[in-house]
Amino acid sequence: MSNADPGTPSIKVLVPIVKMNTLFILGALLITVGCSEGEEPRSERASMPGSDRDAQGCIGSAGYTWCEHTQQCERPWELAEARGFENTEAEFEAYCAQ
Repeated sequence: MSNADPGTPSIKVLVPIVKMNTLFILGALLITVGCSEGEEPRSERASMPGSDRDAQGCIGSAGYTWCEHTQQCERPWELAEARGFENTEAEFEAYCAQ
């Protein structure tokens, strides 16, 4: 006769459950470590808007490019409209090289 409470699962039932939980936890840990290995943390500065300034201080992600002619950062399409030349890279470079 068994001393165990009739509502308590037997050890034969619990062992596979514990093994399955252990394998699940180990698998999750391996996946987490594998996914994060080799990643370099992004610095806070690199993720801030406007942090991609070039040597002249122009923000490329906002469309700005240095123009030697005007001695300032310009958006090519705005400069083309203001100065009356075609909005192409070649025209912008030609204008800014003057």
